[in-house]
Amino acid sequence: MNPTAQLHELGQSLWLDNITRTMLRDGTLAHYIGELSITGLTSNPTIFDKAISGSDAYDEQIAEAGPGADSVEELFFELAIADLRDAADLFAPAHERSDGVDGWVSLEVSPKLADDTEATIAQAAKLHKQAQRDNLFVEIPGTEAGLPAIEESIFAGRAINVTLLFSAEQCLAAADAFMRGVERRIEAGLDPAVPSVASIFLSRWDVAVSDEVSDELRNRLGIAVGKRAYRAYRELLDSQRWKRLANEGARPQRLLFASTGTKDPEASDVLYVEGLAAPFTINTMPDATLKAFADHGAVGKPLPEDGGDADAVLAEFESAGIGIDALAARLQQEGKDKFEKSWNEMLDSIEAERERICR
Repeated sequence: MNPTAQLHELGQSLWLDNITRTMLRDGTLAHYIGELSITGLTSNPTIFDKAISGSDAYDEQIAEAGPGADSVEELFFELAIADLRDAADLFAPAHERSDGVDGWVSLEVSPKLADDTEATIAQAAKLHKQAQRDNLFVEIPGTEAGLPAIEESIFAGRAINVTLLFSAEQCLAAADAFMRGVERRIEAGLDPAVPSVASIFLSRWDVAVSDEVSDELRNRLGIAVGKRAYRAYRELLDSQRWKRLANEGARPQRLLFASTGTKDPEASDVLYVEGLAAPFTINTMPDATLKAFADHGAVGKPLPEDGGDADAVLAEFESAGIGIDALAARLQQEGKDKFEKSWNEMLDSIEAERERICR
């Protein structure tokens, strides 16, 4: 049994943090599903920018849809949803086999809406309707404006991937928004089993402090933050509030470890996969990390439910002058800004492609 299969047997879902039309057509994604235990995928503006501008696989659809699209953003969603529908169909067996727990694809709302609650709610509804797939998550950031949009979307019965989370506290805020939506559904006599995941970004922590800490502390912060988030997640599942909802038929908002590709070339290329093995969670990773783990990864003991040494490690960083709470807030703001920048760059690339093809 290869390492990816072992990790799957441990109870962790392996998702791919990538999608291109080429990998859909040439069998690469099907290979990852069949041979490397991939059971879902996530996407972001940078991924689609590279996919669309880096090949001619989208030229035909751009030629057909480009002239009639009201905006470049509308054209992008047509291109992205076409890919995600095909990917969703490949994951349909995993979705059916797991009764909807696994087998998901994920599409982000426009990052330009990050501070607009009502517009986010409206776009999430539109994208779900446009996609026409039961196993598609719409991604909403867990920001101040995003949290009420998450609650409203869950109340409306829409599957949501909460993104741009960087700490246990931010994960708990996302969980609270999710549970408020579920509680309102129960009060209204609606089905409370609305799927959701909470995505915590981890490697960015280590990048942020790489020049500020000793060699002894390098590349230890992200995993410590992940461990603390996992403890909070397990404690939430044991809480009276959640048990009441579960008794009504609700399903947990699963914890998803994101940004798990190693950024430091001197560190292990499977650092965040080996360090974050935990049952009933998800790890979404880029192709290179997936292949590296399949080749030489090792599955050790799962994360301890109490977070293990997380508090001790985080205390070392605090002693070294790293304010964890302040850094979490900064990373979320920077992440929001980076997503919007990537979004604008992607739209510029698509507009250039449309002009080239449709002129």
